[in-house]
Amino acid sequence: MDTIASLFSFITTPVSWVIVQFHSVYGKIFGPDTGWAWGLSIVSLVILIRICLIPLFVKQIKATRAMQTLQPEMKKIQERYKNDKQRQSEEMMKLYKESGTNPLSSCLPILAQSPFFFALYHVLNGIATGSTIGVINESLLASARKAHIFGAPLAAKFTDGSSKVEALGASLTDVRVVTAIMIVLMSASQFYTQRQLMTKNVDTTVKTPFMQQQKMLMYVFPVMFAVFGINFPVGVLVYWLTTNVWTMGQQMYVIRNNPTPGSKAQAAYLERLTKHVTHHGKTRRRSEKTIVKAIVAKGRDRNEFERTFINALTKAGLTAQADGTVAKGEAQAVAQTEDGVTATGAARRQQPKRQSKAQRQSGAVKAPGDSTSASSDSSDSADPADTTTSLEKTDEPQDAKPAAQQAPKGGSNGRSRAQSGQRKGGPQRPKSPSKK
Repeated sequence: MDTIASLFSFITTPVSWVIVQFHSVYGKIFGPDTGWAWGLSIVSLVILIRICLIPLFVKQIKATRAMQTLQPEMKKIQERYKNDKQRQSEEMMKLYKESGTNPLSSCLPILAQSPFFFALYHVLNGIATGSTIGVINESLLASARKAHIFGAPLAAKFTDGSSKVEALGASLTDVRVVTAIMIVLMSASQFYTQRQLMTKNVDTTVKTPFMQQQKMLMYVFPVMFAVFGINFPVGVLVYWLTTNVWTMGQQMYVIRNNPTPGSKAQAAYLERLTKHVTHHGKTRRRSEKTIVKAIVAKGRDRNEFERTFINALTKAGLTAQADGTVAKGEAQAVAQTEDGVTATGAARRQQPKRQSKAQRQSGAVKAPGDSTSASSDSSDSADPADTTTSLEKTDEPQDAKPAAQQAPKGGSNGRSRAQSGQRKGGPQRPKSPSKK
């Protein structure tokens, strides 16, 4: 044990110094010999360590997103070598190497905080054995041995005998009840963290060896914590329980706001984002723009949840842009006013309605008295810019009209060929209204 302690001496001294500094603050509030002062010092140490590990956590998220971009390639490898598992694993490892990604990157935060865990363990073990370690002197050692958390000393273990527990000023029943509850909470929080990662934030369409490892760790880690927890001092259990609770909350935040593409968490997130964007008509936060930008960039490689999101925006008259913003679609942007002018002020020509064959024939053989209505119909379908010209034509005398449009004097037999629609020496054929 002394050999292991000497190996971690480079980190034991800083850890003990941080605990002493927090204890000096909390000791003024709760008393220097209370369990609250020493327990909150350990909790504050955990929070400080996890804050320092945030850059590493961000790196872990980026590595995870890099793994997600390889999902289409993984699917191709699985389909190509579905009958050869060994070749499939070899191609997967080759893909990881070429892309520079590591499927075990999710273990980095645990590996990074392991030295702090062992250092704290040796500090608390020194308190239990009555030996000074790091910056903890004799007076601080005596104060820590008097501290109890819900009746259990900081240095007590579940496996300690009654004589050792009584030497620390506590009862064996209190120690075992408190340690058992803390071990159960520690294992349950670890299991829930892994379970929500596997059930909510994993693309189930792709089966990789990494997913099988994660599923196995979901059951192995809680059992390991339960087995090793009975040999941990109460102070170490406080440290590890606080770490698990922090990890669980951090994981819930990531799953809710930055889910894995193709997972159930992404479906729930895009459903919330659809309601938010259609209500406000735009993306308001930077994280929303990042998600929309990534979806637009995928093109045809979008999964079913992303296609549903794009279709919902289209039905609402919105279009996702390449920069992550949302703009109104063409159906909304070119809305016409009652005068036939667009919202931008540009005039649009109104096209006449298409006539049927019977309407064209009846219009070609109209009586002379109907020429006024025909001219009025043509004027209604004319361009709005030609209104002045149409008014000038209506003010002209009837004599100025072409002979083809004037009423004949000789009855029905004297009608002109243009009005009767007959051809000279040929069968009758109605003229188009445009040639009238």
